[in-house]
Amino acid sequence: MRHTLHAEWTKLRAGGGTLPLLLLAALLTVTAGAATAATVTCPAPGCGEDDVRLSLTGVIVGQAVVAIAAVLTVTAEYSTGMIHTTFTAVPRRLTAFTAKAAVLTAAVLTTGTLAVLTALLAGRSLLPGNGFTTENGYTPLSLGDEPTLRAAVGSVLYLALIALLSFGVATTVREGATAIGIVLGLLYLFPVVAQVVNDPDLQRHLQQLAPMSAGLAVQSTTDLDHLPISPWHGLAVLAAWTATALLTGGFLLRRRDA
Repeated sequence: MRHTLHAEWTKLRAGGGTLPLLLLAALLTVTAGAATAATVTCPAPGCGEDDVRLSLTGVIVGQAVVAIAAVLTVTAEYSTGMIHTTFTAVPRRLTAFTAKAAVLTAAVLTTGTLAVLTALLAGRSLLPGNGFTTENGYTPLSLGDEPTLRAAVGSVLYLALIALLSFGVATTVREGATAIGIVLGLLYLFPVVAQVVNDPDLQRHLQQLAPMSAGLAVQSTTDLDHLPISPWHGLAVLAAWTATALLTGGFLLRRRDA
């Protein structure tokens, strides 16, 4: 496994696409979060805004690039025919599958941690100037605050799960545009459908099942009783989607020809 991990890391680093995309995702996460923190105001006590979630808004944008990067780690090898070389060098396909997923996860955890911490630092700097002050009921953002720490750790895990979900879908369909369409549809269209449903109970259930809506509940630090799903349970829902995609991809990888 050690040699396979090294080979996959070499491919990820030398491929020219995945790492730049992950750095772009980090940049978008920070930029979008900072832009939100710079524009949203809290003019009076009780304005009802979640300052931590505002600072981490960019995750909604960055996740799309993370998903694309994860898909390309799989489909690029199929499109170039390099997958045959990979399976010749590593006949046990699940070993190659696991190593590729592990290297991708490590890269996303690293860039995701950098992005989330920088976004929180930007929020800590920008939000007080827009009324998020102690006088209005807000303290400076700090990882020493348990809800803020949970939102930060959860956001990094969220990005890693999105990458693995995309990886599993890409392994299943083996075609880049199709895989990207499926993942982005799950992430962005599912919540839209939930919003246009008139039945409040059905709407709540759809929000509890949607990968993005459920997973991003982990960012919430206020009004937790009003969320469709609790923070860690929401992340568990995303983990279930991810596990399903990985199991399906791994099963089909063993059963089909390269």
